[in-house]
Amino acid sequence: MRRLALLVLWPSVVILVGCGSHAPTQAPAPTVRVPVAPDAPLPTAALSAAELRRYLTVFAADSMAGRQMGTAGNVKATDYLAAQLQGLGVEPAGEHGSYFQTLPLTERSVDSAASGLSVSGKALVIWQDFAPIPSFPDFGLAFGMRGSLDGVQAIYAGPMGDTAPALTPEQAAGKLVVLGPPRGAQGGAGMATAVTQYAAAAGIAFSILNFVPKEQMEFLRQLPPGMEAELPEGPLGLLISFTALQDLFGVPLDSLTPGRTGAMIQGTVRFALRPSAFPSRNVIALVRGSDPALRDEYVVIGAHNDHVGTGRPQDHDSVWAFNHVVRPDGAESPMRAASAEQQTRIQAIRDSLRALHPSSLDSIFNGADDDGSGSVTTLAMAAAFQLTPAKPRRSILFVWHTGEEAGLYGSRYFTDNPTVPRDSIVAELNMDMIGRGRATDVKGGGPGYLQLIGSRRLSTELGDLVETVNTRDGYGFTFDYQYDATGHPQQYYCRSDHYMYARYGIPIVFFSTGSHQDYHMLTDEVQYIDFDKMSRVGRLVADIARTVANLDHRVVVDQPKPDPKGQCRQ
Repeated sequence: MRRLALLVLWPSVVILVGCGSHAPTQAPAPTVRVPVAPDAPLPTAALSAAELRRYLTVFAADSMAGRQMGTAGNVKATDYLAAQLQGLGVEPAGEHGSYFQTLPLTERSVDSAASGLSVSGKALVIWQDFAPIPSFPDFGLAFGMRGSLDGVQAIYAGPMGDTAPALTPEQAAGKLVVLGPPRGAQGGAGMATAVTQYAAAAGIAFSILNFVPKEQMEFLRQLPPGMEAELPEGPLGLLISFTALQDLFGVPLDSLTPGRTGAMIQGTVRFALRPSAFPSRNVIALVRGSDPALRDEYVVIGAHNDHVGTGRPQDHDSVWAFNHVVRPDGAESPMRAASAEQQTRIQAIRDSLRALHPSSLDSIFNGADDDGSGSVTTLAMAAAFQLTPAKPRRSILFVWHTGEEAGLYGSRYFTDNPTVPRDSIVAELNMDMIGRGRATDVKGGGPGYLQLIGSRRLSTELGDLVETVNTRDGYGFTFDYQYDATGHPQQYYCRSDHYMYARYGIPIVFFSTGSHQDYHMLTDEVQYIDFDKMSRVGRLVADIARTVANLDHRVVVDQPKPDPKGQCRQ
């Protein structure tokens, strides 16, 4: 699942922007399955814990190097999926008769050597006094990545987060609009609001650089890929330090009032755009339905094939111990120093782990749960549907989206450029992080814990059907709907690939066992996965897919459809 947070705008305020063990690399053999009657569900041998473990041990291995979109590791991971599908005889449904749909990926970067700013003859140091912000239009952060700030005057617009603009469009036009830190918890919305309010500005600077942690500065220095054909226009975005703010206005922050003009800034920032060195690919496969009248309609089962790559080497056990005490939701939890009491607990956990094995450095974000769990479960489903004689009436389309972590790139591209007619897709079932959910992972967790999101947002019938299948077929899950609440701050409805289908009015269900201490950490490894539960989730989703595919009608869309070009709001 892509991260909510990238830029920390205030000690506890976060803005929306989505950031090992050795394993054999030999492909596992498909599980042997017994014949079944034409009207029977999937055989009991399908989607077994052992089968899922074999797949995930390869897919989340160190050799995949974290599967980040646009890297050799992700190419290797998508090659693995395609090889398994081919070996199973599952029909390719990508481009040109292949299993792949290739995205027009580009690499974005800040050209530090060509970027420089100064105020009144004093040079500002990039990454210390200022940091350029790229464009993230999905989050309302439509900053420009071309243009100039040379000879542009600064003007103060008050703190971030104020709903009413402090400057008129005429005051802001052509200037560097500078905003102070937010007064309270509205800072996250403040950045997107400012881009809308001051769209005619030459640049917008946010005085919060002092609060951005190192790991998030690294994100800005090593930007995720994009799909821009050219650099977008708009106001340039900057994070600036309090020192730079005072250089611009000659007085400290608490002496500024909206409308005050400051010094002229000299120089500009430069972004570079070039084609990706490695292809970025969706993997798409098809099991055709049995009903000639309905087989050209599709139930999509999806997951994302990418993760977040590699990072600096760290001691695995130290990271694990720290997160289990200080960051219970992994990267979803704010980074903070451990208290003295927490330090004692961390040390005790670390000592207990040291008694079991020596320390080891790790730098690979294996993404076993995120979303290795969803990816290999989708693969096992494709195997099950392919090898089961009784095919559902409608066809089942399997899509492993790339670039979810970078901003839902693969699912956006597929739904904008589908390899089957878009209006033939009757529903999409998305799995992202379905391998955990224990009581130690999430509050209220356990063997029956499962989060459902979006199941009734477009189709009440689909949501009811999920409940019916769970009860009728004895899966025994207790569904947690709290994260589906309108306006929930975690915004899960907007954060995974299902939304790219929902924006076109396609009913969706998002299945997840929830966040945990290893979320977006190098400790998200195969050894911590609950394969028995993952198997049960997979069988539930497969049963739902078969039920939807066998209906004598399309699931009814009875709720308002989103604007497909609008910004997602939960």
